[in-house]
Amino acid sequence: MGQMTTRRPVLRLRPGRAARRPDTLAVEEPLLVRVGERVLTSTMRTPGHDFDLVAGWLVGEGAVRDEPDIAGMKECLTEDNTIEVALAPGVEPPRQRAFETSSACGVCGSDRIVDVTSSLRWKLQEDPTRIDVAVLVALPDLMRSEQRVFDHTGGLHAAGLFTSSGAVVAVREDIGRHNAVDKVIGSALLAGRLPLAGHVLQVSGRASFELVQKAAAAGVPVLAAVSAPSSLAVDLADECGLTLVGFVRGGGMNVYSHPDRIRVGR
Repeated sequence: MGQMTTRRPVLRLRPGRAARRPDTLAVEEPLLVRVGERVLTSTMRTPGHDFDLVAGWLVGEGAVRDEPDIAGMKECLTEDNTIEVALAPGVEPPRQRAFETSSACGVCGSDRIVDVTSSLRWKLQEDPTRIDVAVLVALPDLMRSEQRVFDHTGGLHAAGLFTSSGAVVAVREDIGRHNAVDKVIGSALLAGRLPLAGHVLQVSGRASFELVQKAAAAGVPVLAAVSAPSSLAVDLADECGLTLVGFVRGGGMNVYSHPDRIRVGR
């Protein structure tokens, strides 16, 4: 697949001066996901870790739960930016998308909380994970230190998977925050890590309904964001047993659901 960055000429204006120079930009290109002759979905994404992206998307759609559910993936030789997926016998593909998924707004196929909770395979309420406040506070900086492409472009979202003690498991970047989450979850699936009990998913932006759904579908008990959650994200997290944390920055945070998992220092 293509590169994650590209160079474009830019007129840079600053107080009292102007200069022409090349600038590094994050690449945005379409990706089609195909099973046989059937196109399941298309999304705008930043190239890189495309197999992770597809695998994570399939987890979020409820189609796969274990690495053996995916028999294989390959880049299509006759179509650019297309991944061909072979599912294991007995694994049904998710329903076909009749529209494009943009990098700005993920679509997970369910718009009601009851639809999501009824389809979850992991019981987050039974996950005994506890995490120290000091660990959560440190996660945004740990994730930021792994954002190699952001250093050059300033234009990518990130998602990071960590253990409850704060060890980095995986960090992925993408122009779409939902894609970044899919890439992280997909990498965990392909490594045989699902369900992700005892882990924390940290995201660089806000926490939306779709991100809570993706985390819950992967069995993640704690989702932390540097910005605000939406009301529906909080409602879903509360209902499915996920600890949702927002505004993780400046040494503080807001815990919106299931605060019993957060250990506050004595």
